[in-house]
Amino acid sequence: MQSSNTTSKDSWSASQYNKNAAFVYSDAYTQPILELLSLKPGERILDMGCGTGELTCRLREAVGQDGMIVGIDSSQNMLERAKANGVENIFCPDIQSLTMLDRFESLARTFDAVFTNATLHWCKRDPLGVVQAAKRTLKPGGRFVGEFGGYLNCVGVRSALHQVLRRRGIDPSRVDPWYFPRSEHYASVLESEGFKIEQISLNPRFTPLPGPLIDWLRTFARNSILANMNDEDAEQVMQDVSDLCEPDMKDEKGGWAIMYVRLRFRAVLPL
Repeated sequence: MQSSNTTSKDSWSASQYNKNAAFVYSDAYTQPILELLSLKPGERILDMGCGTGELTCRLREAVGQDGMIVGIDSSQNMLERAKANGVENIFCPDIQSLTMLDRFESLARTFDAVFTNATLHWCKRDPLGVVQAAKRTLKPGGRFVGEFGGYLNCVGVRSALHQVLRRRGIDPSRVDPWYFPRSEHYASVLESEGFKIEQISLNPRFTPLPGPLIDWLRTFARNSILANMNDEDAEQVMQDVSDLCEPDMKDEKGGWAIMYVRLRFRAVLPL
């Protein structure tokens, strides 16, 4: 679930994502944002950053046969898995400068909602561009509803990555791909494009991992903040990060967890 930002190569692995990050689209973790989205039968929904499509399929079930779901993601690898999972209307743009493909051009400004989950923290290059894309997509009165990493998300892991990179003479600020804003900041971004904020908040979420931290790093750091490193160096960096984080993030039974903080919002485009 990514927007083009630090690399042009599609290095996302759908299989690795499903193995190490299925919690992202789990029922337990998506219930709050789906309740905020409040889908109705017959609606047209754009899923911005649909990834491997599991959540997109649930959106399709909610809108029914009279509705329509369009899924977009910058990773063709992820979209191929989404298509295999049954997502029919998909395409692969950069959501920070979104232009509709010809076959969806007639749907511009006709969507009832733009939905996004676990994607916008990858949009560091142009967060405003994402909001502008949502605005161009929605009909008047349409809603923009989403959840992504906010202020203090992955606290400890990110600082450990920065620390290890500095040891190697790398400026982490030049390669860090993540955008984790405060809710007040993101509210101002939405409001600058005329959106009316109905709800916005930061929500801490203790998140147990399905495996060791290094698997999480291989899924989310190897292809982003470590994208310019060779495999050997990147693997050593990830091991060093894991070692630094172990005292705080590994429990007495060997399980790992990360403190996620999710920025959740609902904003409406005025009539």
